[in-house]
Amino acid sequence: MTGGAGATSVVVGAGIVGVAAAINLLRAGQSVTLIDRQVPGEGCSAGSGGILVSSSIVPVTLPGLVWKAVRMLVRPDGPLYLRWRYLPSMAPWLVRYLSHCRTSEAHRIAAALTPLVADSLDEHRHLAKGTAAERLIRETAYAFVYRNREAFAADTFAWRLREENGINWRVVEGGAVAEFEPALNAAYRYLAVFDGQHGFIDDPASYIRGLVNAFVAEGGCFRQLEIKALTRDASGRVALCAEGQNIHADDIVIAAGAWSGRLLATIGVGIPMESERGYHVELLGPSVKLNNALMIADAKCVVTPMSGRLRLAGLVEFGGLEAGPSEAPIRTLAALAGRMFPRLTFERQTAWMGHRPATVDSLPVIGAVPGCVGLTVATGHHHIGLTSGPRTGRLVADLIIGRQSQLPLLPYRVSRFADARAS
Repeated sequence: MTGGAGATSVVVGAGIVGVAAAINLLRAGQSVTLIDRQVPGEGCSAGSGGILVSSSIVPVTLPGLVWKAVRMLVRPDGPLYLRWRYLPSMAPWLVRYLSHCRTSEAHRIAAALTPLVADSLDEHRHLAKGTAAERLIRETAYAFVYRNREAFAADTFAWRLREENGINWRVVEGGAVAEFEPALNAAYRYLAVFDGQHGFIDDPASYIRGLVNAFVAEGGCFRQLEIKALTRDASGRVALCAEGQNIHADDIVIAAGAWSGRLLATIGVGIPMESERGYHVELLGPSVKLNNALMIADAKCVVTPMSGRLRLAGLVEFGGLEAGPSEAPIRTLAALAGRMFPRLTFERQTAWMGHRPATVDSLPVIGAVPGCVGLTVATGHHHIGLTSGPRTGRLVADLIIGRQSQLPLLPYRVSRFADARAS
């Protein structure tokens, strides 16, 4: 902690985590500049499924993942894709990632994620209150969709993780499914439904832009600028290197999503992180209207009923930060829409691909960087960036201004990766 009221802060990354940190720091009395290489609303936060899911605490790295992943890779319809030429590059990360596919690790990770995503809906309402973004927050039930009770039972371990962390759900089964969601394929007869503290953002891109505009209106500064590297002087003080200039501040926050690892590596700070490339397909002018946000369990895909369109988002592709989108995931999502909603027609389709920041242990990195004066990191949120963004932003601001934290940051500490190598 180095800052206080009147101190200067620079936040790198204008996704939900960065803008939430910037707004909270500004409201605490700091002079804040928010920097992003893109126009706000063009990054991963804007391209997500848009859902706010306080039950999203189950890591991908459950026991048995290795064999499940092999079966997924040979399926032509996903939900896992790999650019095979990229495999050698990601192999060191992958080995460490798969080492967490243990029962004890699943319990530990779920317990650490629970307080980050709890009360997500209220956190977003608090962050956006009084701004144009506030009108885009929707409350809804969120349902996991299964073909039958047996398919649900196959996910028993994940549901036990939710139960032991205080997350409750109700079952909708058989004929009641058609009443709950009339447009759904009748072959799907079992739903696990979450009520309360679940919702979605109707148009995430506009939501992020609305928050950035509110930040500027309240006195913050936004700059569209690409940060090329960091520097650290003999005293440990860190600065940002952009084109032809160095940027100094009392406090610097790196919240640049999947690009955070590259920036931090320029001063020797190692965060083992990969881009978990995610996709969405939007169907504009759909002929059916959904009542709720849905997770199609066998496809690992979220369907969100945004205004004037349906967004299908999810899937996982590993292929690094440089390669463009692949066609296969887009075809999979489009085909899934027809399979899940047989009466669906639409006017036109759009597609998007973005980069989710994935750490080797499925937990975000939140906290001060040892040996770096005034440097804080907030990245690595995998699939829960939008859900956990407002709370993460408040945690970052609390840390910087010296306010008592809402929860212990030990599970998210930057040094844990060095600790693991040393043990």
